[in-house]
Amino acid sequence: MSNIIFVLNGPNLNMLGKREPGIYGGETLETIGEDCRSTGAKLGIEIDFRQSNHEGVLVDWIQEAGSKAKGIVINPGAYSHTSIAIHDAIRAVSPLPVAEVHLSNIHAREEFRHHSWVSSVATGMICGFGSQGYLMALHALAARLGAAQQKGQG
Repeated sequence: MSNIIFVLNGPNLNMLGKREPGIYGGETLETIGEDCRSTGAKLGIEIDFRQSNHEGVLVDWIQEAGSKAKGIVINPGAYSHTSIAIHDAIRAVSPLPVAEVHLSNIHAREEFRHHSWVSSVATGMICGFGSQGYLMALHALAARLGAAQQKGQG
């Protein structure tokens, strides 16, 4: 297995740049994907960047990552607050490290956004830093992978 990180994006993230830029910023998902691939190249990680509006597709991709990837960065969008299926899929691929990312600070928004089913099974969560959160997550996973590789050599 090579150093592949799946970067998975949930519903409505394909609308970035058009959808509520005051909350989500003006960048498009395509730009975020380019930034992730560029950062990944600098970190020696291949980025597999995907988006779906469909919960089952995201579950399939999480399961696929279990056998093909070294980690997952996931912005589950609204599924964070509703999807036990995504929660269970992440649990099923444990101990694969998973970084949950949100563009906005979900804890500073509507009450229903304060709980994430993903957070309890993710390695960590980054929220409120806009698209920089994706890059922070990639750096964190790269550091974790580096530490794991060094541990395996020692």
